[in-house]
This record gives sequence, structure tokens and C-alpha cells, in this order.
Amino acid sequence: MKLQTRILSLAVLSALPLVAAAQDDATALDQVLVTATRTPIALQDSISPAQVIDRAEIERSQAPSLQDLLRGRAGINLNNSGGLGKQSSLFLRGTNSAHTLVLVDGVRINTGDLGLAMLQDMPLAQIERVEIVRGPQSSLYGADAIGGVIQIFTRRNAGQFAPHLQLGGGSNGLREASGGFGGSGERGWFGTDIAYQHTDGINACRGNPITFAGCGANEPDRDGYRNLSMSLRGGYALSDAWNVEGTALRAEGENHYDGYYNYSETLQQVLGGKVRYTPGGRFNLTVSAGRADNESQNYNGSTWLGAAQTHRDSASVQADIGVAEGQLLSAGVDWSQDNLDGSSAGYLVDSRDNTGVFVQYQGRFGAHHLQASVRNDDNEQFGNHTTGSLGWGMELGSGFRLNASYGTAFKAPTFSDLYDPWSGVPTLDPETSKSANVGIAQQGDGWRWGLDVYETRIDDLITYDATTFMMSQVEKARIRGAELTGAITVAGVDISAQLSHTDPRNRTDGSAQFDNWLARRAQNTARLDIDRRFGDFRAGVTANGAGKRYDDAANSVRLGGYGTVDLRLEYAISRDWSVLGRVSNLFDRDYETVAWYNQPGREYRLSVRYQPR
Repeated sequence: MKLQTRILSLAVLSALPLVAAAQDDATALDQVLVTATRTPIALQDSISPAQVIDRAEIERSQAPSLQDLLRGRAGINLNNSGGLGKQSSLFLRGTNSAHTLVLVDGVRINTGDLGLAMLQDMPLAQIERVEIVRGPQSSLYGADAIGGVIQIFTRRNAGQFAPHLQLGGGSNGLREASGGFGGSGERGWFGTDIAYQHTDGINACRGNPITFAGCGANEPDRDGYRNLSMSLRGGYALSDAWNVEGTALRAEGENHYDGYYNYSETLQQVLGGKVRYTPGGRFNLTVSAGRADNESQNYNGSTWLGAAQTHRDSASVQADIGVAEGQLLSAGVDWSQDNLDGSSAGYLVDSRDNTGVFVQYQGRFGAHHLQASVRNDDNEQFGNHTTGSLGWGMELGSGFRLNASYGTAFKAPTFSDLYDPWSGVPTLDPETSKSANVGIAQQGDGWRWGLDVYETRIDDLITYDATTFMMSQVEKARIRGAELTGAITVAGVDISAQLSHTDPRNRTDGSAQFDNWLARRAQNTARLDIDRRFGDFRAGVTANGAGKRYDDAANSVRLGGYGTVDLRLEYAISRDWSVLGRVSNLFDRDYETVAWYNQPGREYRLSVRYQPR
């Protein structure tokens, strides 16, 4: 496994120099990014390291899930507990899994009890694009953004009315179907989609009921998963100045797994609305509101064992004012309220609200770019927290750009951290962090590469102590890392390579775990994507690799590194119809990203797609 991961890393490194060596037969890579500044900017102008995955890339990848789409990308470590639909945790730049803020159309979906985003229940068929911003973003978004922000945009419709449809199946009893329709007119647009995914699954866990290792159970059966999702969206220009839009996403799931709970019924729902006033000139006002619901009913067999229901209501007002040519001032107020209505946990506190006020300045002066922001959050439980960020970029000529940034962030303990009857500690304090990033990048005609190095220091990091079975706070943690990325189209071949190194350490003086790796983070990850079109055919390969990691804070349970290869093929039967095939984990590698939890071996997937061009 170690040799395999090294080979993949060398392959990624060998692909990156092509970015600087070839400039012919390339296509433009310019994309729009919203998340890094809460305003539209060109991706290449972002001072914060960022990445955009659009619908074309989603379809080209043939990824079966959002986790699979994100795996191996710059700064991302993903852990999965047993295959498709099972609990997945995302660690961005070595920070905790609850340190990444996840938005859907601007609405926060991190749950109030655990602080996680239920990525495994977010249907990829409903997603138009994904924006990933790495590094602290609390000065714009408040709590939960120590590691960065991932924003998911649901599907959009442009042009004349058109339907689309995809049907497929594959290994482990996989059945999939998705479809929808939508379009736009002179002043309005609308769309609706429905998607279904069902798998018989694999045996999720090989736990030991005697030592309580893993899931603490030995249930050698298939653990299936079902997800039915629906979305509805639309917008209308009431006049040249006024625009309204609304989105709704609902995903219902059934999940089988192993352990004390071995079956659950889940619901994830996101509702959002927005009114935008743009009278012309240099002023824009946006008012938005949303609600995110996460619910689960948990069972052992047919015996009901409890429920969890979290709801977050939110509202925001943001004004953007062009104070001069190339200079933009943004100011806004965000409000949110978390509730654990209906939770069977009986937490001591089950509701709190937060109000944040922020100001941001963006300026461009010749070759120089400046971004500065400050924010104050008033949390009902933990009082006021002020965070700030300062970023500077400079165009160096020949497509080169230098970026440097510094930011602070914080995170309030979740309800589960504080009040879970089995592991909660009510005296936990908020986590705070300081981060610095320096990057250099170059972009040409259809090619680009970038290198970012960073350091994050976190005080009062909240972790789970497996020796006491309680939550605890690491006094200090230090994370250092580097990310090397590149993309190019040369001779009709699309190549994208990403290589990340993360060194996450416990730096608490006097601790028995001093200088240990933070749990479940691989130090090295790599991803290589290669695609080529041959007339009506398109073929591609994705190689993913990760080095060793430790499953516990004591670094006593070691998980070995691994590498996987996925192949895909697409054939256009006609202008609108295509047949798609994919082989995942081609070499049938055995590996774990969470101790005792299995990962699928070699899997096949075949589907047919109808999409008018």
C-alpha cells in the first residue's frame, strides 16, 4: 500500500509540469466564484485558495456520490463508515469535521447537535456546482468556518424548456433513476427534479462485540441504503431592479448499518428564498431567509430506540456598494437560530440563536488586490466573538500571481459536545484559531498551476477522548500543510492533478499525546483525473491515494495508506442520448478510512442518459 500511494503521488507530480510546458490546444479555465467574498468574482482573482466543480465535471466524473466527487481534492480528507450512504466525515486542511461550514444555496446545513453536514445524504443528481474555499472564513460567515467553506448550488435551468433523464444500475444491487425539467423565459426561470438511489450495500462493519471495537457488533450482513430526493426552484424579475427566487430540496433516506442502532430513517430538507434589489449604478441589496431540517428515527431491528431532530432558521441582509472603480464595500447582518425540537436526547439546553454583523472591503489597485473583513458574532450561549481577515494578491506578469492572507476564526461547542448524556461536557469553551496562507499560481491559455502553504493554530480544540469516553479539549493544536494543484488540456486530453500534505499535531505541553497526529487525518493525499474524447466516445480515469493515518488521538490504532483507480467510458448514441459505464476500485483493493469499517471492493456501474443539447 505504501508503494502504491507513492506511485500515485509520483504520477501526480509528473503530471503537474505539463501545466507549465504546454499551451496549445487548451481551453479557457475562467470560472465565477461566489463563496470566497459573498460576491461574484473570477476564480483566478480569489485570494483564498478555492476550487469550483461545475455540472459538466460532475457528469463527466460519473461519481456515484458527493463524497466520491470530493475525495482526494486539495486539502480534503474524507472518512467513510461502510460504503454508499454511510456516515462520512470531511476534514478540510486538517481541522475537525465540524470545522467546515457547508451551505446549500446560501443556507447552512451543519446540524445543531453534531455540527456536521450530512454529506452522505446530499444527492449528487440535484447539484449544479460545488465551490470549495480553503482557509478560515469566520470573518464573513461566523462560526464553523475554521477550515473553510463548501457551498453546494442546486441545479439551475437556462434556455428553452427541456427535460433530462438518467437510469442505471450496478454492483451490490445498485439501482438509480433521476430526471427533471425546467427552462427560462424573458423574465423568469423554473425547474424541478427527482432522484432515486438504492443499493443493497456491503457489510458495513466488522466490529467486535466483546471489546466493543468499531461498531461493537458482529452483524455480517449487507447494509443497504435508499435515498429519494426532490427539488424545486424558480425565479422571476419583477422589474429591472427587483428579482426574487426560491429553492427547495428534500431528501428522504433509509439506512442499514451495524451496532446498537442498525437502521435509521432520515430526512434532510433545505428551503431558501431571496430578494435582490439592484437599482443600477454601484448599489446592490440582497435579503434572504432559509431553513435547514435534519431528522432521524433510529432502530435496532424493528425496535425504536430514539429520534433526533434539528432545525436551523436563518435570515440575512447584505448591501454591496461600489465606492469607486475597482473597489467594493459589503456590509451585512446574519441571524440564525438552532433548535433540537423533538430530540429524544433530552439535552439541558436545546435552543440558541446567533447574530453576526460583518463588513468587507475589496479593492484593486493596478497589479494589487486587497480584501479585508471583520465580523462580530453575538452567540446566546457564549457571548461576543470578533474575527477578522486580511488578504493581499499581486499580479507578477506572465500569468503569475502571489497571494498572502491571515485570518482568525471560532467555533461554539455543539449541543452534543456539551450535553450528550454519554459523552457531553457542559464546561467546554469555544474553539478559536489563527491561520496564515501564502500561495503562488500561474495561469495561461487553458492551463494553470498553484502552490499554497499554510499554518493553522487552534486553541481549545474539542476532541473525543476514547479512554474516558467523554469530550475533551486539546489545549493547543498546530496544523501545517501544502497543496499543489494543476490542470491543463493538451492534445485533446484533460488532465487535473492535486497533491496535499497536512501535518496536524497536538501541541499541548505536558500532554501524554504531545506531538501526536490528530485522529483520522492522512498526512498525504493525491488525486489524478485524465479524460479524453474520441469522436462519440469519452474515456477517463481517476486515481486516488492517501497515506497512513491514526484512528485515535493516542495514535495506537494505525490505518495503512491506500490507492484506488476508477475507469469510466461514455458513448453518445445520438445527439441527446448517451450510455455511461464506470468501474470503481479497479484493482479491488482492501482498505479502511475508519477502523473496523469496510470499504467497497471492485464495483461496476452502467447507465443511460437523455439530455437535449
